[in-house]
Amino acid sequence: MTRIGLIDYGMGNLHSVQRAFERLGATLVPVQNPAGMEACDAVVLPGVGAFDPAMERLEHSGLAEALRHWGEADRPLLGICLGLQLLFEGSEEGVAPGLGIIAGRVRALPRRPGHPIPHMGWEPLVPGSPSPLLPAGSPEAWMYFVHSYAAVPADPASTTALVDFAGERVTAAVWQGRIGACQFHPEKSAAAGQAMLQRWLTWLERQAASGDAATAR
Repeated sequence: MTRIGLIDYGMGNLHSVQRAFERLGATLVPVQNPAGMEACDAVVLPGVGAFDPAMERLEHSGLAEALRHWGEADRPLLGICLGLQLLFEGSEEGVAPGLGIIAGRVRALPRRPGHPIPHMGWEPLVPGSPSPLLPAGSPEAWMYFVHSYAAVPADPASTTALVDFAGERVTAAVWQGRIGACQFHPEKSAAAGQAMLQRWLTWLERQAASGDAATAR
């Protein structure tokens, strides 16, 4: 059985994320320090709030450095909402350096009349590069968004889904190596969100069966 850790640094919607995975038969183990990550095969990095306070908490707990090592080893990780933004090198929202696991930065959403910020509500995903989160030929998926910033990966091929906002397409989900993340909230996105989380779990089990998760340690 794959052991999945849920990074708990005081700024994530842990209860909703845990419940979503429990509905799929998966148990997430709360992780509050680097030692807690050692027994995990994969981790989920949630997040709600602002970039700098989140990085401050991760740095203070030692989880930031542990997550950087995790990313360098290309071990399975799923970021959610702010958890996606923290994977990048930095954000226009603050001044703190991000985890730097994925090259690129987080930019403010474009401000245009008729498009309130934060961008909040249900939107359909626009497919990008196929990934375990959004394979080629996936059915249209409407997801629930709440955000004022969006990541801009240095490598456009890292973008596995986009969303239309204010006449532009911005990053909705990324995938690089064994690292994936989504700007929307799959745990709040009904059947479409559950289907995406299930695809990630199925991919994890296949990794474990093939030995890839273990060799990535």
